[in-house]
Amino acid sequence: MAKGTIRFNDDGSTFQDVTRNEHLLETNQEYVIPAEGYRRWDDFAVSLPKTPTADDLGIVTGALATDFPTPQTGDVKTTTIAMYLGFTFALPVEYLAGGLITIRSSVGMLTTISDGTALIDFQAYVNDGDSTSGSDLVTTSPINMNSVTFGNKDFSINPASRNPGDQLLIRAHVAIVDTATGTAVIGCIGKLTMLLSIKG
Repeated sequence: MAKGTIRFNDDGSTFQDVTRNEHLLETNQEYVIPAEGYRRWDDFAVSLPKTPTADDLGIVTGALATDFPTPQTGDVKTTTIAMYLGFTFALPVEYLAGGLITIRSSVGMLTTISDGTALIDFQAYVNDGDSTSGSDLVTTSPINMNSVTFGNKDFSINPASRNPGDQLLIRAHVAIVDTATGTAVIGCIGKLTMLLSIKG
């Protein structure tokens, strides 16, 4: 069978030369960021710690068959925190140049909500290929995550001039202010995905 040809009938008839641009456009296709891909935002040589530090979320494993490893703040009742994680994501070959790019975070609070505020935010930068990056591409403002019911919070990335193969550096930011809650206040990122417009 020749390269670029799909044989589909016994009589030898073929469907010739299907290009990627001729494929159906699919939007909001999900690409999951694996937990092992989370890094310390200011030291990418190091994975997230087991226990949250001053400004790093910690990966909490929990019990097999009950919990799933997730980035968490630890108990931050009666305090103010800003904690982060970083990861990279390369736009795949099927990404439609200039198409929609969204960071989706499933987030919420474990045990108790803050008596103040709890916000999730993101920043994203493209690799310029010369060890530098440009300005922040995220166009969505911080979103409230102060609920024990987890929900999806979507952050848009400016897709102008974005192409397959572009590498993005993304930082998640959890900010919590609590003054008087008596029980545990724990911010948690349950899942991170990238939603893309693709062809093929």
